[in-house]
Amino acid sequence: MSGKIVGILILIAAIAMGGGAYYATVYGYYDDVEAGSVELTSLVSGEPEEIIFEGFEGIDANSSPIRYRACFTTPMSTAMLTETYETFEEAEPLNAPGWFDCFDAPAIAEALADGSATAFTGQRNIQYGIDRVVAIFDDGRGYAWQQINDCGDKLYDGSPKGDECPERELD
Repeated sequence: MSGKIVGILILIAAIAMGGGAYYATVYGYYDDVEAGSVELTSLVSGEPEEIIFEGFEGIDANSSPIRYRACFTTPMSTAMLTETYETFEEAEPLNAPGWFDCFDAPAIAEALADGSATAFTGQRNIQYGIDRVVAIFDDGRGYAWQQINDCGDKLYDGSPKGDECPERELD
């Protein structure tokens, strides 16, 4: 009889640990980004500049630099944006947690591929090796996320960084 009790306790403990790990991964680390801004890198200055936007919703987590996601709308036209701000060629939208339902990475990727959305550089090296990318649809819907750049890939795989990588500031 005591073997069954021990087995049941182990099973309960495993279920509780699995549930806790799931909750921490999907919900626990994320915080709402209350005072978000949307910035694109200017072709003239090379510096990020805030654009006109409304309806901002954002999430972020301090557990990883690539957990940032945001949704917004802008009245600015794609034509004006592409003449003013730097486009981003290697955009790869990263999945958001299912509960953050305004951000649909596969739909954004499809729109970037078919040309109904354009990716812009929000800010290069917002954190060393991490770029902020902003995709804006022709109808004004916008999405932002952070993804690893070439310098970040080299940092994480241990290969030597090139001259194009900035100096890394250590905390």
